[in-house]
Parts: sequence; structure tokens; C-alpha cells
Amino acid sequence: MSIKQLISTIPNNPGVYQYFDDSGKIIYVGKAKDLKKRVSSYFTKTHQSGKLKVLVKKIHDIRVIITNSEFDALLLENNLIKKHQPRYNILLKDDKTFPWICIKNERFPRVMPTRNVIHDGSEYFGPYASVRMMKTILEIIRQLFQLRSCSLKLLQSEIDTGKYKVCLEYHLGNCKAPCIGEQTVDDYNETIRQIKSIIKGNIVSVIQDLKLKMHHYAELQEFEKAQIVKEKIEILEKYKSKSTIVNPHIHDVDVISLINAEKRAYSNYLKVINGAIVQAHTIEIIKRLNESEDELLTMALMDFRQRFESTSREVIVPFAPAVEIPEVAFTIPQRGDKRHLLDLSERNARLYKLDRQKQRDLVDPDRHKNRILNQLKSDLHLAELPVQIECFDNSNFQGDYPVAAMVQFINAKPNKKGYRHFIIKTVEGPNDFASMEEIISRRYSRLMNEEQALPQLIVVDGGKGQLSAAVKALKSINLYGKVAIIGIAKRLEEIYFPNDSIPIYLDKTSESLKIIQQLRDEAHRFGITHHRKRLEKGTIKSELTEIKGIGKSTTKTLLLELKSVKNIQQATLEKLSEMIGPAKAAIVWNHFHGSNSEENSDQDENPGI
Repeated sequence: MSIKQLISTIPNNPGVYQYFDDSGKIIYVGKAKDLKKRVSSYFTKTHQSGKLKVLVKKIHDIRVIITNSEFDALLLENNLIKKHQPRYNILLKDDKTFPWICIKNERFPRVMPTRNVIHDGSEYFGPYASVRMMKTILEIIRQLFQLRSCSLKLLQSEIDTGKYKVCLEYHLGNCKAPCIGEQTVDDYNETIRQIKSIIKGNIVSVIQDLKLKMHHYAELQEFEKAQIVKEKIEILEKYKSKSTIVNPHIHDVDVISLINAEKRAYSNYLKVINGAIVQAHTIEIIKRLNESEDELLTMALMDFRQRFESTSREVIVPFAPAVEIPEVAFTIPQRGDKRHLLDLSERNARLYKLDRQKQRDLVDPDRHKNRILNQLKSDLHLAELPVQIECFDNSNFQGDYPVAAMVQFINAKPNKKGYRHFIIKTVEGPNDFASMEEIISRRYSRLMNEEQALPQLIVVDGGKGQLSAAVKALKSINLYGKVAIIGIAKRLEEIYFPNDSIPIYLDKTSESLKIIQQLRDEAHRFGITHHRKRLEKGTIKSELTEIKGIGKSTTKTLLLELKSVKNIQQATLEKLSEMIGPAKAAIVWNHFHGSNSEENSDQDENPGI
């Protein structure tokens, strides 16, 4: 039967569709409110995605499963994807083996930590984001209740025949010895019921039960037993106050966030009971067909709720998914405690994303380099990968004699062999724009003349003015349009492009912005270091060094603070005294304002280089 004939037999009901290749293997599973309409769209629409085109070409057979509702279809889709893991469906991954608390499926159940979930009828609670969190709960349970820790089967027939003997745990008061009939199954199960309530976060109900028991013992004048129960209540109250992070009236709520990236997405789940987080889990979603954020969030939502058997009637999400879950309301908070919870969930997802990236980068260093370069290319709309980047910074540290610095990054890492200093030759006075034009022209004229490799990206430290000057220089040497160039303004980290007066703002946490900032800061550092070394070596001479009684150290201090001899000449005696002391200040001041000042005014006011 042809694909067209298969589609004609599909009903308009909600359900799940499965695509098979020519070998009979499932390659894709999807759900739909209207199966016929959804499946038909794959073969009637013009698809932009290359992967989707490949999928359609490989479809050899189609099978559908009708369900009562779209929600039922979503549940079935989720289960089928987990079971078959089709090639073109998104893949949910959580590589870490998280700790769980296990209540064993036994006559007198043990409560223990584990990292392996075994489907043997036992109950598992978790997973916990950290071992410390799980151990804290187990320690609370140990302080409150007397539980067996042995692995005996404890069959009633064997207890009745006296097969077992009490162990040290009984003598230490940690166990009530059900092995010899000292504790009944009903009494033990009541303890397990309270333990489950604590693990699930329902501490208030356990405290209420204990208070009733305390009052009962007090009425019977069994004050020692009442005191023991009171101490347990105090332990629980203390634990409750520490574990509550938001308003305790936020009860039985799921929180699900989504961080979307190019090829992967990350979703975090928090279970909140009475203001306390009792479960936390993050998954990585590997995208296969450029799935929308709605599809990603919906898949994560169903996975979490099934995995942790959630019955919460409220789910806090960043946006409302298209699916409707019976008796469940979606909340999209803008402020307040619920917004705080969503922000916390998003931070967890981002941290997990960074952790996974670091793991992949350690295994494959080239992946890290390529990822950063590709991100830069995408964020800055470049035509090619910016393997070589050069960044320029100029300054008027010496007033009328500006200098400049250039740093070079190869594969997003500093290449110090490629660093260069420039002494401005054609510009008189402090003119940043003209200085930038000169050094850009000089740098790339030389590279072209010597037939050396050009960078894929030029970064200019400055806003529209400096960028326009650099562009003018590139045009003068016929290089404009052949090499990408941007400017970065310091105040708001604005990125400027040629012929565009409106800057763009990269995400403050993005790796692209961090690389650009690193380039800018490194160029600034390199230039300042150059100036200071020249001063220390005495290569910058000025009129000041000719004054009797004024040495290089004093000259350096004055120039670092006031930038030029002209500014020093105009400074008051009080200001000079603050910088170099009254005696030397008097010498300098008299040099400019004394009997020889008219003669000195004919001399060059600025330091030479």
C-alpha cells in the first residue's frame, strides 16, 4: 500500500502515529489532536529543515494508535519514545546517577539510600540533587524512628518459632526488635507511613500526629514518653524551618523551566511541598528536528510528571504549553515567591548546561573551540569563522603623543606573538579618531604588502566614532567589506556595526561577549603596560627632567597624574604639593612661573617620544 493510500485510511481522532523505515524500524513517534491532518502535513508541506526532508524520504510505513484525548496521546507518545528511542525524536538524557531513598518491598520495610532503581515493588523517593540533602533526611528519620537495618526476611512463622535473636541495634535503642515479636507489623507500618510523609515534605501532618500522641501520653501521666515525643516534634520543627525556602502556603507545586540552545535544551524540575523543595532533577534534551520550545517543554513536562508520579494540580512554567492536562493549572509568574522558584529552577538548568559543556570540552578540546567560534559567528552575523581576531586600543597617555596597542586571538585564545605596539606618527594632538585611522591603515597595508594572513574579524575599542575612523582606513586601502569589523563601547558593552547607528547588546552571560570583553581588556592592558615600561626606562623625556632638583621618579609621578607638561604648568602650587611634596612642588612651580617662565614658555610643552 502506498503512503497516499495509508494516509487515506487514518482517522481524524486524537492519537499517536509511528513512522517506520524500509527495514521495519521505528524512526519517529508523534502525537496529534487530529491524526489524519497531522500526518498529511508531512507530505503536503514544503519543509525548510534538511533533517525533516530526510525523515519524510525514509518513511516506508505508517501506523497509528487512537486514544481518547490529546493528553492520553501525549502520555503514550512519551512512553513509546522512551521504549524505542527513535532516531528522529528528541532524546532525554541525564547522565548522572542521582541518589534516591528506597523503602524496600518487605514485610518490615528497610529505609536505605541507593543509586540504582530496581523495579521490584519497592518505593523510591528522589532523586536528590546532592548526597548531602539525602543524608540529612535519612539522619532526621534515624533520630525520630526506630527501624530495623538487618536483611532478615522476618516471616511470621519463623518469628513465632523463635528463630531470630535480638542484635546490638536493639540494645542501643535503634530498633524495636520485630524479629522476636516486640513490634507488630501495624505499628511498624505506621512508622513507615510517617516516614513517607516526611520524605514527601508533608512534615506538618507528621507534627500534628505526634502532638496528638504527646497529649495522649500526658493525659495518661506517662510523662517520659510524652517528653520523647516532644523532642521528636522539636527535631521536625527545626528541620522544617531550615528546609522552607519560600512561602509555606505554596503547597504541592511542580516547577519546570527550560533553557534552549542551538542543538540541545535543558529542563529542570522542582517539587515544592509546603514551601520546601523535596525533589530536584535536570535533564538534557538532544534536539533532532529543530523542535519548538513548546514541544521541548511539553516533552520535559510529561517526562517529569511520569517519572516522579506527580499529582500536583499546579505547575509553574515559563510559558503555557499547548497541551492541556486534566485538573492541572499552569502558572506563569511575573513576580513574587513563585517567580523566585522559577528563577531558581532556571539557574539550576543553566548550571547543568555549563557542567555538561565542560564535560564535553574536556573529552574533545576542539569541540570547545569550534563551539565558541560558531557562537561568535552566529551572534555577530559573520560570513566565516573568526579564527583570527585582532583588537585595537589607542590612548593619549602622553597628551599630544598618543600610542596604540593591538592584540591578536587565534581560536579564541591570546596569541602573544601577534601582539603589536604603535607609536602614532601622523597625528598631532589628542585625536582618537585620527589615531585609529592611522594604525588600522598601517597594520593592514603592511599585511597586504607582505602577503600575510588577514584576520576574519577586527574589533575596535570604542563606539561609532572610532569604528567610523577604522572603516575609513579600510576603505582607503580597498579592504572594506573583505574583513568584518565591529566596535565595542565600554559603558554599556554596546556592539556597533558599520553603517548602523543602533548597537546590539549581547547576553551578559554569553561566551561571545566574554571573548570580546577579553580582547578589549587585553588590548587596554597591553597598551598601558607599554607606557609604564617606557616611563620606567626613561625613554620618555620631557622638559621636567631638565629642571635642577627634579629626577625621573618625580617626573613619572607628575606625568602619570597630569598626563602632559602643559597640565603640570597650569596646576596650582597646592595640587603639585599634594603629589610630590612642598619642596619639589616649589621648584617645579617656580620653573614655570618664576623669572625664567617667559623664556621657558617658548620651549616644547609636551614630552617627546
